[in-house]
Amino acid sequence: MSAPFSLTENASKRIKILLEKRGRPSLGIRIGIKTKGCSGLQYSLEYADAKNPLDEEVKEGDVTLFIDPKAMMFILGTEMDFVEDTMQSGFVFNNPNEKGKCGCGKSFHV
Repeated sequence: MSAPFSLTENASKRIKILLEKRGRPSLGIRIGIKTKGCSGLQYSLEYADAKNPLDEEVKEGDVTLFIDPKAMMFILGTEMDFVEDTMQSGFVFNNPNEKGKCGCGKSFHV
């Protein structure tokens, strides 16, 4: 069975850097979905200091992801990448469940 959520090598490296720079211990990163933006849904990332009882825990190498159970049906099969170019840098979500995105790319719908 494949993981419900995966990271590229670039995303994994960036998460490790962010966790190291935080200045306090973290279990990993929590990924969720918020109702926001012009298309309706937006990804959310936050430091995870504890595992919530219903979180889905995914280990990608030495990075631990906690997926909010309310987000799971929207992001199942998603790959998270980190891209950096001369104009911008940030996490990008390659989600097979997306049916469309808003013009600015910040929100999506399924």
